[in-house]
Amino acid sequence: MNNIEPDKKLVVFIPAHNEVGNIERVIARIPRTFHPRYTVEVVVIDDGSTDGTAEAAKLAGADRVHSFPVNLGLGAAVREGLAQSCLLDADIGLMIDADNEYPPEQIPEVVAPIIRGTADYTFGSRFKGSIEGMRLNRRLGNYFFALVQSILLRKWIFDGQSGMRGFSRSAMECAEIIHDYNYAQVLTLNLLRKGFRLEEVPIAYKVRTHGRSFVKFRQYVTSVIPAMYKEMRRPVPSSYSRANWRAARLESGNGSPRE
Repeated sequence: MNNIEPDKKLVVFIPAHNEVGNIERVIARIPRTFHPRYTVEVVVIDDGSTDGTAEAAKLAGADRVHSFPVNLGLGAAVREGLAQSCLLDADIGLMIDADNEYPPEQIPEVVAPIIRGTADYTFGSRFKGSIEGMRLNRRLGNYFFALVQSILLRKWIFDGQSGMRGFSRSAMECAEIIHDYNYAQVLTLNLLRKGFRLEEVPIAYKVRTHGRSFVKFRQYVTSVIPAMYKEMRRPVPSSYSRANWRAARLESGNGSPRE
């Protein structure tokens, strides 16, 4: 039997803000060997934490930690994670929240459609899998935003707020996140309107047992809905193709996901 040498790279990037007590557990659970052709690197985007998150991530085994001097927002952190993944020459990027609610053990399943070539963009889908501990008001909010995205995209979205997502290289290069507060809805609207293929993979989700979420209902709604409106107002040329988009960005000198 011939040994296969790894020739591709998966970068797992973790946006984190004040997640000491969780970030270590997430990093420890990430599979470092899951496919004979892929090496795995773990990158933490520390969003201005003040509790030692960056230091904890390094001690837990993160390969790289990129820190913002101040808290910029989850959207900004995910944008940076996509940019860092491209700079590290990743073939696939996988974003996972730092709160230890999503299952790192299922990373191979979430990126499998991208490896197979059947998708460019994937969700670890809570609502196609199992959910433990989610409060009713949060469940209803997830249903609402998923329904809005489904209507806007004319495609059924089960878990449009998932904090576990996979990206092909071309999806990472073409992704645009137009606000710093959050990323979830605008990123999906952006990529699917550009023709990228989405697949949702069932995962097992369990609400955090340590720390608390940054999400506040009023701030979330007043930030996310205007951003979704703004994203939908942005033109996507009818002749759009992923190859043309990538070539145009490289020609303009803007080959990374950062705006």
